Amino acid sequence: MKDFFSKLLNGMSIAIVCAIIPNALLGEILKLLIPSFPPLQHLYDATVIVMSMLPVLVGILVGMQFKLTQIQTASIGLATVIGSGVISKTADGIFTIGGIGVVINAGITAALAVLFVRLIGTGVKEYSILLIPMLTVAIPGMIGFNILPYVQGTANLVGDGVAYLTNLQPVVMGALIAVAFGIIILSPISTVGIATVIILSGIGSGAANLGIVAVGMGLCFASYKANSLGTALAHVLGSPKIQMRNFFLKPVIALPMLITAAILGGLAGVLNVQGTPYSAGLGLAGLVGPLNFINLADGGWNATNITIMLGMFLILPLLLNLFFIYLFKKKLKLVQDTDYKLDFE
Repeated sequence: MKDFFSKLLNGMSIAIVCAIIPNALLGEILKLLIPSFPPLQHLYDATVIVMSMLPVLVGILVGMQFKLTQIQTASIGLATVIGSGVISKTADGIFTIGGIGVVINAGITAALAVLFVRLIGTGVKEYSILLIPMLTVAIPGMIGFNILPYVQGTANLVGDGVAYLTNLQPVVMGALIAVAFGIIILSPISTVGIATVIILSGIGSGAANLGIVAVGMGLCFASYKANSLGTALAHVLGSPKIQMRNFFLKPVIALPMLITAAILGGLAGVLNVQGTPYSAGLGLAGLVGPLNFINLADGGWNATNITIMLGMFLILPLLLNLFFIYLFKKKLKLVQDTDYKLDFE
């Protein structure tokens, strides 16, 4: 059972990253450039279309994790699209595709489809090409379609609950969310996936993003003596997940960054730093976090918002991390440079 869920989550995580990253990295920058160079609208539209392909990618990549046949894998992809809700039918009978669907229900449908095709196995023999796609869509696909409203309602309740608690206690919840996402970014779990599944938005999203900024920037500074400058920068420009092994071997190495994350998350509640479900798990990648804050902030690109953006996403993460890294390395002697050593050979 553990192996089943591990493969399911791995497939979903890869699909989420592949589908969302193009828009996450390019979307906000393209929005700024399109008024000056309208042909870029086509590229922006392409990244939006790619996001809507998420459910079929979930099904296919989950199927690949289980090393299923091509027919079985393709069938799981089709069933997952049906169960995801990414395609809807208007009152006029027109089918429309939009958004990314309900990610958690896509995962549930993909899991049901995997169990189904494994159950029937090779029993249909030479009729596989005829029966497996039809039966996978008709049974697990339609089960996913019928449970969609209930799963979506539950996901919305979780998102609304987080939003309610964040509005009730923005400082405390902001700090907790930032630390949680700071830990998640150092685990095998996808931060983008988590934020997307629970529809994390508002201050919760802003705090989550700042938690990732804090961890990425802190690990960059903490690790540059033990690694090359390029490797150190990869923590910010790429992902802090490259420190996953070192973190699991010695979790204390992340404490300076997580304390920084808590402070930034709390300040997100004070300064109303907001984000979207797509920006919550990306940190500084593609400048998604800062640009989303500016776009959502009252007044847009005014002096106050620019100051908050630079302070929260650059200056404070830099200063706080340097202070706590110095404290943990030189004064408390709980960590040392070699704890952050990475070996890619």
